[in-house]
Amino acid sequence: MPKPLMLYDGDCGFCGRWIERWKRRTGDAVDYSPAPDPITAVQLVLEDGQIIEGAQAVFKSLSYAPGRGLGLWAYENLPWFAEASELVYGIVARHRAFFSKLTDLLWGKSVEPPEYFASSWLFMRALGVINLIAFLSLGSQIDGLIGSGGILPLAPWLEAVKNQYGAEAHRILPTLFWLNSSDRAILLSCKTGAALSALLVLDLAPWFIPAALWALYLSLSLACREFLGFQWDILLLEINFLAIFLNPPRLWPRFINRSGPSCAVLFILHLVLFKLMFQSGWVKLLSGDPLWRGLTALTVHYETQPIPTWLGWYAHQLPVGFQRFSCLAMFGIELVLPFFIFFPRRMKLTAFSGLAGLQVLILLTGNYCFFNLMAIALCLLLLDDHILGRFFPRALLARLADRDKTLLPRKNFTIGMNNTRMGLLAPVAALLIFLNAVQITGTFRRRDYPAWMRTVLEPAAALRTVNSYGLFAVMTPSRPEIVIEGSNDGKEWKEYGFKWKPGDLSRRPPFVAPHQPRADWQMWFAALGDARQNPWFVNLIARLLEGSPPALALLDKNPFPDSPPLVIRATLFDYHFTDAAEKKAGGKWWKREPLRPYCPPLSLRRGK
Repeated sequence: MPKPLMLYDGDCGFCGRWIERWKRRTGDAVDYSPAPDPITAVQLVLEDGQIIEGAQAVFKSLSYAPGRGLGLWAYENLPWFAEASELVYGIVARHRAFFSKLTDLLWGKSVEPPEYFASSWLFMRALGVINLIAFLSLGSQIDGLIGSGGILPLAPWLEAVKNQYGAEAHRILPTLFWLNSSDRAILLSCKTGAALSALLVLDLAPWFIPAALWALYLSLSLACREFLGFQWDILLLEINFLAIFLNPPRLWPRFINRSGPSCAVLFILHLVLFKLMFQSGWVKLLSGDPLWRGLTALTVHYETQPIPTWLGWYAHQLPVGFQRFSCLAMFGIELVLPFFIFFPRRMKLTAFSGLAGLQVLILLTGNYCFFNLMAIALCLLLLDDHILGRFFPRALLARLADRDKTLLPRKNFTIGMNNTRMGLLAPVAALLIFLNAVQITGTFRRRDYPAWMRTVLEPAAALRTVNSYGLFAVMTPSRPEIVIEGSNDGKEWKEYGFKWKPGDLSRRPPFVAPHQPRADWQMWFAALGDARQNPWFVNLIARLLEGSPPALALLDKNPFPDSPPLVIRATLFDYHFTDAAEKKAGGKWWKREPLRPYCPPLSLRRGK
């Protein structure tokens, strides 16, 4: 049976480039040939000999590629769509030179359909490494955080939740630790997560392992409460959940004839990157914070962020004019470049350069654990194989994408997706796109959602699978620090030291990322309030009075190594970076002055 034949102007380089793109879409379903005579519009000769041209011919030819029939349906059924399509086609046909330059600007010299074999492969390896870091980091301190001798012991808390909510407790708090909340089980969950992460790095079971990592990290996030409530923790959960659906189900690494990543899930991951970046910029403006609106936030940010690096000290010394320019550039990156995510190749490359570059600068000046690595991993998904082919080993890229063979027609909404996978993924993808769209639109206008929408949004929020973001909406203008001291006589006080947060004035601000010292971080937030607002802090004091080894292991300096003190107090100090002259004179990175008592002297009751 004859196939449809597309005739085009063989002397038009612009036409030839787009014909090559359509060839890869339709595969062998449509033949293409230069027209024997000059023509002003492409023509499609159908199987029955009928000839159609212009926009209709384009939509009809693309409809032979499975999953590409929406344009033809709109052309044949929607009012005014056909007329508008032909008008646009005529404008393009009459101004080919201009649109050829526009194509160069947006796509580059090649307009072949983007493929993401290499970037999705890199993304999954990066996700494995990030999960490995997250579980190892948490495992090194979990006993002191929620173990039986830690700050917020898990087992009695779960018992209290169960007593209060009864059978509803498991639904309200979906954690695996209902099965076993012993110290051994808690540590085993971290070790299991680390082991599974290593297997993901090796490309083993890339559908099952993200699901297991999501379940484990969700359980730990709920169990650790405020210690695991940061935006990068919920971002890791959201990405792990989406990674379940990114690649076809398989167990062993496969390089040849490998089905590609799901276009639907790639699009959702692009939405997540958009949310993360755009919302982080928008909330700064929406908050009305005068430091952000006046472009002076960076004059204090490097000094007042939770754990700065020593490069942050140098960044703090830069002139105010440069800080204002940097703040303006940051707004440009966070508010403008995220829209480039949804444009063609070169615009995506611009978005990658700006967004990933911003993350590198943040990483150099502050310790935000694995957050910057996750953001950069998401940015990798903006790079298609045409871009990565310049840097990727060609042999590996050819094996990943099986590029020696003609690209098969795309099945439905994904590359190489079979109908069974599509049938299972389609409703999940549609729901996730809807939920992300609701959250993105909610960035601009807060409103009460109808009951039917809340029934979907609330479970997704409880499972931390679809989240909103927005870092540093309000800039902290000063740096209060809590200093904990112990005494046996109420006269001589000795200071406890933390491993990473500012304390010793002469200690250089460290590079600790991608590890996150959870207690050090939480002390930054506690300093913004008082002890009554932070019950966990009072628990920490109690553990220090008991001499609890797991709690003491979270600290760097224990001034009472033989036996715990009789009384402990906490004082609030105002910390500032020294300037260049002060540092040169005294060798100190910080200076401080007392503000007020944070917590009055506390001691253990007899027998307790």
